Amino acid sequence: MEKGRNRDRGRDRERDNEFTEKLVKLNRVAKVVKGGRRFSFSALVVVGDKKGRVGFGFGKANDVAEAIRKSVEKAKKNLITIPLKNDTIPHAYTGEYKSAKVLIKPASPGTGIIAGGPVRAVMEVSGVKDVLSKSLGSKNTMNITKAVFDGLEHMMNAKEVAKNRGKILSDMWG
Repeated sequence: MEKGRNRDRGRDRERDNEFTEKLVKLNRVAKVVKGGRRFSFSALVVVGDKKGRVGFGFGKANDVAEAIRKSVEKAKKNLITIPLKNDTIPHAYTGEYKSAKVLIKPASPGTGIIAGGPVRAVMEVSGVKDVLSKSLGSKNTMNITKAVFDGLEHMMNAKEVAKNRGKILSDMWG
């Protein structure tokens, strides 16, 4: 196999077999001091097991690798579980965080992930294969990611809804 042909530009990695990491944004910040500029880095990473568990983390350090490592560590601490229904989400929802709004809708099998930037990264590592989304409002990567997680946290599982209403699943679906 040719070198460099089958790479995803190093953006998603599988360190251990359990989680897939995807770098959403890497930012270089310069602080001007007496001797010149001091650079530091911040990284926004999404981590998931492609089976419905996903989390995000934000880390800062003076080195790129250290910033990514810190963000992955934080992402693994903030995992949430989302209900999956045939490789898509159970229902539509608009996640909001500050001025960022993200509309997430289920899609029929074979549609793929119709999403851009941070939303696509979250859906890929979470295991959702068919979804439609639209990012509204803010273009800030961090706020869009938090809006997606707001939407995913509010997803309702059909079994839980039936249990809360005191019914069985067949009663609700007819």
